[in-house]
Amino acid sequence: MAHVITGTTAGSAPKRDSRPLPLGVRHAVPGVPEVPGAVNVSVYAPGVPALDIHYETAPGSWTSARLTDTVLGIHHGRVFGLRHGSRYGFWPRSTELPAEPGGFQLLLDPYGRGIEEADGGSEPVYFSVYTGSAFDWGDSTRPHTPWRDTVIYEAHVRGQTMLHPGIPEELRGTYAGMGHPVMIQYLQDLGITAVELLPVHFHADELHLQELGLTNYWGYNTLGFFAPHAGYATEAARRAGAQAVQDEVKAMVKALHEAGIEVLLDVVYNHTAEGKAERPALSWRGLGDETYYRHGPDGGYVDTTGCGNTLDFSEPRVVQLALDSLRHWVQEYRVDGFRFDLAPTLCRDGDGKFNPRHPFLVAVAADAVLQDVKLISEPWDVGPDGWQTGRFPQGWADWNDHFRDIARDFWLRDQAALAAGGEGGSMGRLAGALAGSSELFAGSGRTPLASINFVTAHDGFTLADLTMFERKHNEANGEENRDGTGENRSYNHGVEGPTDDERVNAGRARTARNLMATLTLSLGVPMLAAGDETGRSQRGNNNAYCQDSELSWLHWDFDDAARQMLSTTRTLLRLRREYLARQPYHFPADPRQSFLLWFDQDGLPMTPERWNDPHTRLVQVLIGSGDGALNGSVVLNGGLHDVGIRLPDAEALSAARRDAGIRQDAGAGPDGTDLGYELVFSTADVPGEANRHGVRLPAGETDTAPANSISLYRAA
Repeated sequence: MAHVITGTTAGSAPKRDSRPLPLGVRHAVPGVPEVPGAVNVSVYAPGVPALDIHYETAPGSWTSARLTDTVLGIHHGRVFGLRHGSRYGFWPRSTELPAEPGGFQLLLDPYGRGIEEADGGSEPVYFSVYTGSAFDWGDSTRPHTPWRDTVIYEAHVRGQTMLHPGIPEELRGTYAGMGHPVMIQYLQDLGITAVELLPVHFHADELHLQELGLTNYWGYNTLGFFAPHAGYATEAARRAGAQAVQDEVKAMVKALHEAGIEVLLDVVYNHTAEGKAERPALSWRGLGDETYYRHGPDGGYVDTTGCGNTLDFSEPRVVQLALDSLRHWVQEYRVDGFRFDLAPTLCRDGDGKFNPRHPFLVAVAADAVLQDVKLISEPWDVGPDGWQTGRFPQGWADWNDHFRDIARDFWLRDQAALAAGGEGGSMGRLAGALAGSSELFAGSGRTPLASINFVTAHDGFTLADLTMFERKHNEANGEENRDGTGENRSYNHGVEGPTDDERVNAGRARTARNLMATLTLSLGVPMLAAGDETGRSQRGNNNAYCQDSELSWLHWDFDDAARQMLSTTRTLLRLRREYLARQPYHFPADPRQSFLLWFDQDGLPMTPERWNDPHTRLVQVLIGSGDGALNGSVVLNGGLHDVGIRLPDAEALSAARRDAGIRQDAGAGPDGTDLGYELVFSTADVPGEANRHGVRLPAGETDTAPANSISLYRAA
């Protein structure tokens, strides 16, 4: 049995041997004298009268100590013999151990910085691991890329490199693989400034997946908010232990930073891997179920996540848990930001209502560490009034599902309707999306830079599958195709699934280019889902959360179609980058300087009648800034036929500026008389084939907008 000092000196106040804060296992804490071989252990366990810590003093040799002091539900004490690399866990003193500590599930430390998994027979057994913080960061610094220049690439650490032939086999599917020079060069060539990694917090597989022989590939089932997932580390790091896993993650971040690429983490603070109430306790449930989780009047769990439980963010210690975890990843791993899964759950008050002034949001905004990182909400959950896009406060960006749905409607659903002899939807909806959904975010005092624009993400069809499948095909998930949404806004171009029909494949490829161009040319922050740039397919599976296989992994043996899509994406991101480089820093955040001027096919300012006419399927938009050296004109033709257009001239430009309240000397030339247009890109062109790029036309000249296409002109 290890010793816990509670010593006093005759005639003096008791000596402080441990402190309740900070939580977790610490070698040194303020106000407590350091003692060789001793650590401060502190855990919030309001549901336990007395708590013991069980830990290894040597591999396979376990001992225990009582945490002798308790204050406001925090159990703490000084413990000897708990060293770096030691496994440990907690158990209520009043409850008899069911077996030797190494053979059953102790309660994990909510603040444990490392977790190891062992074979527990029917289910795995997990242990917290005590690790240190030392790491040589060298001269590496965070890139601090401005929002306006940010291009996000949502990727899975494992799936990104599992099949990459240029990465050593022992590094594929790992943190080291993600940080390998070959992968970094690919991201740089593509034009990516930030990778948004699907959860790398330690996570566990749900029981029903274990029974099906599947795993939670996506990782949205967190078991440790401070520990990296060991399964994504190299075999060498896993053998070496939790410290080596931690160091491999940091080395990945360091390598990406040295290449100027930010690292954003997808984090899941809305629920835990403990699942439904009848499942065994792994950590929080055994330490304080009534406090950590949200309960209803009947005493049962309130579930706004669809995952069996919901962490209660009306409780201060739960808010603290999330804040401490976020600071840990910023300070210890130097990550650049976070995407919050089911974020409204983190902002529900004691009555379960979403509050944009929730204490969690206020605390994040006021935190000296967190106010300097990117914060992205997934602004919906499955609870009452769960959709909150546009309502998060300043300092946050939102995944913009409105943009996703509008882009899909215009280029997929409407195309299907037109092909069937029907009508398309409103051109005005797409115009609003191109403008960064400014009206959606204005109510919260935010600009289009708060809009994370996306067409696809990990959840749902890939970009290629949107053009190939009308229906989901999730049979491989073991739920008889019941899982996943049936509402995809997709269009298979007349054939379900892959086909050898060249006409169908050409139509699908153009639609994919249209969607990618809409994403990259709109105001706001674009987010690409990994593999969309090469036409990756999941064979119609729109819920591949449990598919750790070639179905979900990226393939790198590109055919002509993949190379063409990759070339298109690189070109679009290069044009976006070049355009922004010529605009003033405040573009497009300052609406007084940034402008979008809208014109019809005749080069005249759009009228309300034109906007509301369902037959209007073409619009020209001039995007620019009063101080910009370069403006861009985008022509969108969502119709089935080529359309002759007249490029806006000086008179039309002046009228549009006047209607928009923009000063007449803003933009290209003092009066617009020197305005001209140079075609630089069209989705109607197949990469590598002959095109009209470089053709320069004067203002007022006529041109042709090909059917079902986007054309980009450099206007100056």
